[in-house]
Amino acid sequence: MNKNATITLLFVFIISGCSAYFNQPVGVQKAVYGENTPATSSLAKLPKPKEQIVVGVYKFKDQTGQYKSTELGSTFSTAVTQGATSILIKALGDSKWFVPIERENLGNLLNERNIIRSTRQEYSGGTPDPKDNQLTPLLFAGVLLEGGIISYDSNIITGGFGARYFGTGASTRYRQDRISIYLRLVSTSNGKILNTVYVSKTILSQSVDANLFKYVNLKKLLEVETGFTRNEPIQLAVTEAIEKAVEGLIVDGIKSNLWQVDATNPEVVDFLESYTRERDEADLGMLYGRNQTEKRGKIGLEGTGGVTLMQGDYPNPVAKPMIRGAIKYFFAPNFNLSASTNAFWLGNKNVLDVGYASFDLNAELLVLPYDIFTPYIFAGAGTSFNKKFENNYSKVQYGAGLEYLVSNNFGFKIYGEHNLTFSDNVDYAVHGKRDDFYWRFGIGLTYYFPHKLKIKK
Repeated sequence: MNKNATITLLFVFIISGCSAYFNQPVGVQKAVYGENTPATSSLAKLPKPKEQIVVGVYKFKDQTGQYKSTELGSTFSTAVTQGATSILIKALGDSKWFVPIERENLGNLLNERNIIRSTRQEYSGGTPDPKDNQLTPLLFAGVLLEGGIISYDSNIITGGFGARYFGTGASTRYRQDRISIYLRLVSTSNGKILNTVYVSKTILSQSVDANLFKYVNLKKLLEVETGFTRNEPIQLAVTEAIEKAVEGLIVDGIKSNLWQVDATNPEVVDFLESYTRERDEADLGMLYGRNQTEKRGKIGLEGTGGVTLMQGDYPNPVAKPMIRGAIKYFFAPNFNLSASTNAFWLGNKNVLDVGYASFDLNAELLVLPYDIFTPYIFAGAGTSFNKKFENNYSKVQYGAGLEYLVSNNFGFKIYGEHNLTFSDNVDYAVHGKRDDFYWRFGIGLTYYFPHKLKIKK
């Protein structure tokens, strides 16, 4: 690496590290109010109740029994917050649907009331009036909220990427954890469990770093490092999961007529429909963010361009162009039949340059039909001919590819295909016992006709 290239690379490293350098928390920061989560906004947008519900929460605790893990093992610090009860009480208040009452430290409250009562009796002048010593009666809860944080799963996804060339490199790593909570609503009149809500939330940790290790000359070594790490706070993840669970309890209560909404009927219907759609999608959700929603239409039109590579009786094959147009029909989300017409050329250096057309029929299988990115395999048969229809042959083909859905209507794809012919005259030379064959490699787009998204039940 010459001197100018080294200086340029050093400049790039310095610029890339500026954002991390100038934002380092090196100073004392003032106290701020706690951050809100996306679920906090959803709670505030809920329709208001006709009458608030008095609710009691004795304990919403960590039931995972896990301790925080480190590279050297585990510590005596717990993996999740032990203050989930306080988070739940705040979420209940923020929703404006509930009136939380103190039950977690009920003994403290009762002791204080006894102190007030005895103080009044001791220092009341003259004959004490029993009515003067009476306190306002405590509210009693119509419903109780029970449950807790039931799991903390670490490293459900880990990965990264890195590259290094002559002492210069960069890498990125990520890790995803997950917490799960259960929240249940219990009637105090008969002990019946009215509803149970299950919510999970992922926790993302990322790190990015780059470094340069290079001898500028014989006695001078240059080293540069920059990077950052970002960890999503576990407390915020617990808060968002609890707030989402409270929202679910409220909406399920509206649907089952446990309580009434102070809103018009059309507003309530629209609100419940949007919530039902969200629940349906969540019910079909998979662990790693996948779902079973059909994204592709039943009919697709494909256009592809690429190259063909001949493997016949002549040496030194040369890549030649090819184009392809196809129509496909899906019998199932992961299976379709594709009919295509192809125009392509085959060539060998200084010997062969011929053109063919073909009609192919393929059966195609998508490996991950509900994902936006999926591998696929295909196989089929076809027939080919030259422009004068003098050199015709039949063939079978198979191949594999990758498709990425830019949207529900457009898919970007790359593929490779092996064509096995039943003729030794494809290159206009009959020699030996082996039939000719060729490869095709393509890149293109598929347009899927719009359809109403279907959710697999």
